[in-house]
Amino acid sequence: MLRGRSAKGHWFGTVIDAPDPQALGMFYHAILGWEIHKDEPDEFTLAVPGNSETYLAFQAQTSAPWARPVWPAADGQQQMMMHLDIEVGELDTAVRHAIELGATLAEYQPQDEVRVLLDPAGHPFCLYANG
Repeated sequence: MLRGRSAKGHWFGTVIDAPDPQALGMFYHAILGWEIHKDEPDEFTLAVPGNSETYLAFQAQTSAPWARPVWPAADGQQQMMMHLDIEVGELDTAVRHAIELGATLAEYQPQDEVRVLLDPAGHPFCLYANG
């Protein structure tokens, strides 16, 4: 077990597999407005504002052929492994903006105050307004 800052460096991040890391990274760059930290052929990284040790990265999947996740989950289909929750100022405006950037509004919406969308690679993500 790592305790405190016993690991080399102090980075913490989330890495999302994608068939095209740059395209998906640029999608989230446009959604979040975060600075591009790294743009390489198999990896694209966004830096979390105000925190030089946290990142959101997108990498080419190398372990198996790409399988687009489905939402909601369906037997025998690639299920989502994670999703991002993103707080926005005005929900309907943020949903329209995400769709203009290439997201798709999911057919299944389990909550009235949250919108589930699918990014261009098929990963579900949620937009919600707090307040």
